[in-house]
Amino acid sequence: MNRLHIGIGGSLLAVVLAFAACRKDVPVTQEPGEPVLVLPESMYSYAVPPMPAHFDNILLQIWESTPADNPVTDAGATLGRVLFYDRNLSANRTTSCGSCHHQDRGFSDPHASSTGHMGQPTRRNAMHLVNQFYSRQHFWDFRAPTLEAQVLMPIQDAVEMGMTLPEVLGRLQAIPHYRPLFTNAFGNDSITEDRIARSLAQFIRSIASYRTRYDAGEANAFADFTPMELDGKNLFYNGATKCNHCHMTANFHNREARNNGLDAVYADNGLGEITGDEADNGMFKVPSLRNSELTAPYMHDGRFNTLEEVVEHYNSGVQPHPNLDDRLTVEGLVGGTPLQMGLSPYEKQALVAFLKTLTDVPLVNDPRFSDPFVH
Repeated sequence: MNRLHIGIGGSLLAVVLAFAACRKDVPVTQEPGEPVLVLPESMYSYAVPPMPAHFDNILLQIWESTPADNPVTDAGATLGRVLFYDRNLSANRTTSCGSCHHQDRGFSDPHASSTGHMGQPTRRNAMHLVNQFYSRQHFWDFRAPTLEAQVLMPIQDAVEMGMTLPEVLGRLQAIPHYRPLFTNAFGNDSITEDRIARSLAQFIRSIASYRTRYDAGEANAFADFTPMELDGKNLFYNGATKCNHCHMTANFHNREARNNGLDAVYADNGLGEITGDEADNGMFKVPSLRNSELTAPYMHDGRFNTLEEVVEHYNSGVQPHPNLDDRLTVEGLVGGTPLQMGLSPYEKQALVAFLKTLTDVPLVNDPRFSDPFVH
């Protein structure tokens, strides 16, 4: 595929015209050391295809959250991709959204806490990004009510990217390739906060996971699963472990925040810090388990390094807490006695084997979602 190469600092009219025409590679003068933007000659398609039949679930229909006034478009998601990976959105030009959401790690961060633009650790583990069109509230503590609101918050966070939105606008207006990108996406070259939010949200919503071994199994009665993977699947769904009572539907997530017994006393109260309600203390968003093989470390603070540790937590490590979720208690009541499942070593291995069938290899290798900058 022919590609267009754009020097970030090259202020050439030829670049703008060549991008708009999108007909051939154009050599562009750039300053030494500047990253080069490389986009395909013909835009990638970002429309989320019809999801497989096993996604046809009433809950997922209810949870679908793409706003009517911001559908995913090829031009909008293309702009969003460039913004997602552009380090110019941080104060010292060292950090992008993609710095904490790595495609090869299922759009998660391999560190317990991400590193901010000045090298400081962030407070929590960066949540992985997948099928965000099923999420209505964002961050571990639900502080963002929409994806359009969420994408602007890290940019303005003092630790993460350290910018103000007026500063971002000024920077983007000074970079030649952004005006044609905004024109393609929105009809004119006006660069606004709203358009930045809308295009970033479009790109993130286009990151769809539906091509795992589990998804193939739903279509072929799991004919290719190993005996251990089948046993793990049965354990996940049999009601005794209650795994699927929290990680629901074909997206393996839940729209609620829950207390999963990580601590008897929480230093980070999650949702409770946002609402001020003690009944919400220790509650955090239930993430999708898709690509969980790739998204270590786990939990809001990245305390578990392996899936084996996660399974062992639910098997024997759940701590008592007044808000402990009722699915994790003996009595089935909030704040009840922590449930100890007593799984055998084989059963724990089988659960991990099943979780690894949720890895979407095509997604993490899809060039549409890769970094378009050559550094």
